[in-house]
Amino acid sequence: MTARLPDSSLALLRQGYTFISARCDEAGTDLFQTRLMLRPVVCIRGAAAAEFFYGGGRFSRTGALPRSVKHLLQDAGSVQTLEGDAHHRRKQLFLDLGSRGSAERLADHFDAEWHDPDRGLPSGRRFNLHTEVRRILTAAACRWAGLPTDPFTIRRRSTELGLMIDQAGAFGPVNWYARWRRHSTEKWAATAILTARLVAPDQTPATPVEAIAFHRDHAGKELPPDTAAVELLNLLRPVVAVSNFIVFAGLALTQHPEWKNRLANGDDDDLHCFAQEVRRYYPFFPFVGGTATGDLEWSGHAFKPGDWVLLDLYGTNHDPRSWPNPESFDPARFRTWQPNPNTLIPQGAGDKETGHRCPGEDITVELIKRAIRTLADTPALQVPAQDLSFNLSSMPALPKSGFILGPGHAGRR
Repeated sequence: MTARLPDSSLALLRQGYTFISARCDEAGTDLFQTRLMLRPVVCIRGAAAAEFFYGGGRFSRTGALPRSVKHLLQDAGSVQTLEGDAHHRRKQLFLDLGSRGSAERLADHFDAEWHDPDRGLPSGRRFNLHTEVRRILTAAACRWAGLPTDPFTIRRRSTELGLMIDQAGAFGPVNWYARWRRHSTEKWAATAILTARLVAPDQTPATPVEAIAFHRDHAGKELPPDTAAVELLNLLRPVVAVSNFIVFAGLALTQHPEWKNRLANGDDDDLHCFAQEVRRYYPFFPFVGGTATGDLEWSGHAFKPGDWVLLDLYGTNHDPRSWPNPESFDPARFRTWQPNPNTLIPQGAGDKETGHRCPGEDITVELIKRAIRTLADTPALQVPAQDLSFNLSSMPALPKSGFILGPGHAGRR
């Protein structure tokens, strides 16, 4: 199928997360061709599409993102831009840093920051949960990584990391400003890398920043300071991005109060199911891009080397062939769900050990679970009347109010 319009850029901006799935539904297909920013692209969706996209080294990340997006989310030389042995070697670094034990340590720091009377959530006044949790996650990530956690550093890095997330899909001045602010963050990260190399040159790395500083690539060489700085940001930024999931978890607790008492008791199975349904149901990444590495064929379409392809992440998470009643928020579905790397794909599909799937999913799930337990078990936190709707044309999407908590009459409008 080929889209009727010669270029679909405006349609993408208008529809956002549902852009691919809406056209696939209209045509009764899982693949269509169009142009975005005048560049030919093939859009695909569904579990079979995810398996095709992530399996067998069929697609590269080279040229898969506009420069404005790539600079904020990955940048040159990062693990996501590598292939083959270079990618596997660098990916192992992130797999080690995202291990279950490491996820627990980061989550413990998150808990400590959240409940600290001086650094945690404000008391006695209303506050924006997204803003405050983003700050707390920044502090937890810096403490876990072995970086400074003074208030000035946390405020500044929370803002700069947040701009990378919020403006990655934007164009024009707001994107340029975020990219300009990123330069400051990269200089700070590079200084941290060089400091680690000076302070502990002969020690076994004890913190994530040291692990990155002393990591050796597939050729046995330490990463250049600017590349190591990029990878340090690629460790911190995704942690801060979990704030979006935590806000949606709070929204889900408000809209599904029958789960609140159950989750306040802290049953791990229930917490896990609820966190996974938050990740499936609510918008996070809309899609992921790749370029074909050779001549390929899928769903009746012939791909040529270099063809640009977008895999629909949001649409695959809402595909009724994989998820009965996909537009219903139902954590109980995960009690009987058989794990499948190509159906639940909010952070990418496939095998995280060998492919490009996000290595930090354990961290994401653990942080969401800790936040759910605390939000469910804090009766003093009320949800004042506010606009809790969110627009799927905004990427990333969030409740329009940002989700306000604090003293006041519970309710919403």
